Amino acid sequence: MGSEKHGEDTKLSRGIRSRQLTMIAIGGAIGTGLFFASGSAISSSGPGGAMVAYGLMGLIVFFMMSSLGEMATQLPLVGSFEAYANRFIDPAFGFAVGWNYWFSWAITVAAEFVAAGLIVKFWLPQVPGTLVAVLAFTLLMSLNLISTKSYAEAEYWFAGIKVVAVIIFLITGVLCIFGIMGSHTTGFQNWTLDAGDAGKAPFVGGFAAMMGVFAVAGFSFQGTEIVGLAAAETADPEKNVPKAIKTVFWRILLFYIGSIFVIGTLIPFTEPDLLNGSAENVAASPFVLVFKNVGFAAAASLLNAVILTSVLSCGNSGLYTSSRMLHAMAVRGNAPKLFSRTNKHGVPVYAVWATGCIAALSFFASLVGEGKIYTIFYNASALSGFFIWLGISVCHFRFRKAWIAQGHTVSELKYKAFLYPFGPIFAGVMITIIIFLANMWVFEPGAFTWFDFITNYALIPVFPLLIIGYKLKKKSKVVPLTECDFTIPDETKEDPTIAKAANN
Repeated sequence: MGSEKHGEDTKLSRGIRSRQLTMIAIGGAIGTGLFFASGSAISSSGPGGAMVAYGLMGLIVFFMMSSLGEMATQLPLVGSFEAYANRFIDPAFGFAVGWNYWFSWAITVAAEFVAAGLIVKFWLPQVPGTLVAVLAFTLLMSLNLISTKSYAEAEYWFAGIKVVAVIIFLITGVLCIFGIMGSHTTGFQNWTLDAGDAGKAPFVGGFAAMMGVFAVAGFSFQGTEIVGLAAAETADPEKNVPKAIKTVFWRILLFYIGSIFVIGTLIPFTEPDLLNGSAENVAASPFVLVFKNVGFAAAASLLNAVILTSVLSCGNSGLYTSSRMLHAMAVRGNAPKLFSRTNKHGVPVYAVWATGCIAALSFFASLVGEGKIYTIFYNASALSGFFIWLGISVCHFRFRKAWIAQGHTVSELKYKAFLYPFGPIFAGVMITIIIFLANMWVFEPGAFTWFDFITNYALIPVFPLLIIGYKLKKKSKVVPLTECDFTIPDETKEDPTIAKAANN
């Protein structure tokens, strides 16, 4: 097992407050997945299929977050689930989790920079996407390099804009559904099976289409786990981490399920603009379509601005998250020691720059095609993220087993996960199924292409190969339950002077 070597030059700052922690998780999970992919989900499987997929994925995320909450509250460690994988499963598993998570979010940042360029073209079609990516890169790198507080405060306001926009959308949508605004006929026609109107059917596309929506829903919810990673830089984690996990999950579930319901009720799944639900065309956003139906002429432009802040918010969260994971791996000896170094403000500057270099791949999007490269980044990030959720579920299962094996009782835990052991087992099994079946549409007769296969399945063997490679080199073994480490390094213990300001 890699040893944890802490010192003043590797210590992170506890600069994240309760209100900021909640918004960080919301900011990471509400992005283009909600504003764009929700439309393509409905168009491919109908409103009923989308609701089922998003609802079940929300349940999976609930159990995963509950598992993470129990571990992060008890052990607010630098690196969070990467550290738990090292301690409660196998250092090889922790190695794979850490590098996989770093790659997942680093490539997400690159995708968001590409998306920013595409969004700005709505107003300025002649502006090169590379220029927009460079400007976004400069802004977010500056926020992340200054201090943890500057990152957290920026994310608080970025996420706040998105939350307000979604709430306004939900209120407007409900008013439209009941005929108070817009021209929508009062009722729920899109939720009834009408043989005379192909646009009115809750379920379409069959099993393959619904499984495809699971991939979209999973990508949309990814980011909720940032709460666990931020625990090591959060004031009073015993109080604020459980609070953030509970409130974030229910708010996100309300936003996603509520939005899917409103969109599915107001817009038929046959609506042409939903079929290209991507960041290449803001008119494809179902949010825009609903606002247009109420006669708000500036809806497209206004929402485009909101979506741009959403992209910056997700990029901001991604840059923070991936750099902290790289820092944590370096502290534990699973990455070059250079990345463990922090500046006087507690920012892991070299880890931030390393992540920024991956994100800078977005500068070359025009060489391949911005829409194409966005799809590649999107799929790579989604698949990598599922492996992280699987790792969290397995970690928690062994965490509780080790806790009992070492003579502790469940009542001693500072936060107790819901329905253990059903929760982590259910989440782990469902995530495994989704990893292999979510993109089964690739194999449909007449639709197979090597490009689709590579971008949707080629990353699956990377995770086990990282584990095998580490075990062959380091000769690591599964950690016995009686030897799992529950100690907290000095650098992650709470400073009582900071705890007083936790709710500021």
